[in-house]
Amino acid sequence: MTRDHDGPPTPELLFLLGMAFQLVLSEFNERVTAAGYPDLRPVHGMIFQILGADGATGSELAARLGVTKQAAGQLVDDLENRGYVRRTAHPAGGRRKLVVLTDAARRHLDTAGSILHDLEAELARRTGADTPLLRTELLRLVHGIAGDDLPPLRPVW
Repeated sequence: MTRDHDGPPTPELLFLLGMAFQLVLSEFNERVTAAGYPDLRPVHGMIFQILGADGATGSELAARLGVTKQAAGQLVDDLENRGYVRRTAHPAGGRRKLVVLTDAARRHLDTAGSILHDLEAELARRTGADTPLLRTELLRLVHGIAGDDLPPLRPVW
């Protein structure tokens, strides 16, 4: 911790980023649960984002999540059992399967996206911050460290 003048100690950058992430994620999760999705965790939303409109193979999903193929497969199995994703034949043929979103997952994405935008606007009002500026600065930080190849955000929560 550092001390700014005579005020209380200020946590270091990593702790501030971590605390901000935890607080925003916790509030987001509470709102998503209240909106009717108590069975989904943040990692599920990440998977939905990765699959997007075109889907992905299990290997691609594992690489984007930064987890093993087995872990990705277990997540897909769980989401498939709950009706959020389905496996289809890969357009390139072979044994590969493409994991795609169902309408239930798309409805969740719409709801979660709306909640996230509302939360961002609310945080901007509460803090007096300019949300696009905050987003721009965070993107600048991430790209400044990682370049154009964004790293996976490992689902450790």
